[in-house]
Amino acid sequence: MRVAIVNDLRMAIETLRRIVEMQDGVELAWIAMDGREAVEKASEDLPDLILMDLVMPEMDGETATRIIMEQNPCPILVVTASVTGNSRRVVKAMAAGAIDAVETPTFGLDGRFAGDGPLLDRIERLRRDPSGFFGEIVATPPSTTRSAATEPPPPGRPSILLIGASTGGPQAIRTVLSALPRPLSIPVVVVQHIDHQFVSGLVRWLREVTEHTVIESSPGAIEPGAVVVASTTDHLVLNDHEYAHRPDTEGRLHRPSVDELFASAAETSHRGIAVLLTGMGTDGAVGLERLRAAGWHTVAQDEASSAVWGMPAAAIRAGAAIETLPLEEIGSHIARRLERPGENR
Repeated sequence: MRVAIVNDLRMAIETLRRIVEMQDGVELAWIAMDGREAVEKASEDLPDLILMDLVMPEMDGETATRIIMEQNPCPILVVTASVTGNSRRVVKAMAAGAIDAVETPTFGLDGRFAGDGPLLDRIERLRRDPSGFFGEIVATPPSTTRSAATEPPPPGRPSILLIGASTGGPQAIRTVLSALPRPLSIPVVVVQHIDHQFVSGLVRWLREVTEHTVIESSPGAIEPGAVVVASTTDHLVLNDHEYAHRPDTEGRLHRPSVDELFASAAETSHRGIAVLLTGMGTDGAVGLERLRAAGWHTVAQDEASSAVWGMPAAAIRAGAAIETLPLEEIGSHIARRLERPGENR
């Protein structure tokens, strides 16, 4: 596994370099001192992981992340001095395609590292299971991508909307939510692959940019009118009437998992709409397939509008998506179904 470092502080670079080179099966690919240099090096030599700082001269980490994910996508982990102090930048970087964010470890005078646990955890998870981030990218099989013209929606008004996303998800979620009518007439539940410490920042940002009521998840009754975002390292699940947080027992790569939310909903009396948006890996494909089998209307984002077409591609390959739509059409499509629940569109 080859790891690149992007940082303008020599002490941080040296700390990260030592940590990377001390790991079995991990080697240093290259070092860039700012975002512009990182974009150039990524186009010439794409590593397996980029450790991206946020605040740098010439080009910041958010901009570099967006360009790299557009031109040469690969896993990008934000490594910043303070995730709390830079929470807004972190959310924007994840909207641009970063997979996660951790604080920059430090190297003490005693020769020991401090705060390196979260970074080592992310590196090990990616090294152990790279498909958990990228998945298998395949062409869309025509036989499994159907439009509403060939398969009508279930009768009756959708009772709930579920959204799953990963890499590039915050911006995609924003686009979908912004197209929905205000106030919301049904509950909306979101699982975005993001460390729980950034959820509050994501919630605030979505609230500001969509003007919807957006809240962090907590156990309790399912109520219409709010967007509920999974907020802990437990899985967010639901039954007919309530949300719950369920501890992980299967060692899933992503906690919370889109599959866990979708699978729990398939066992309820709800018949709603489930959307799988941009993201590395395959999380959500199995759950979306179960929802389709249970009579839900299932939608996957298309390749052209996805930051990384991993999760939606896996769902399409499994025949889990009734429709494959560009991002800009998904929200308005849902809004039309809420207005005219029985129509075939």
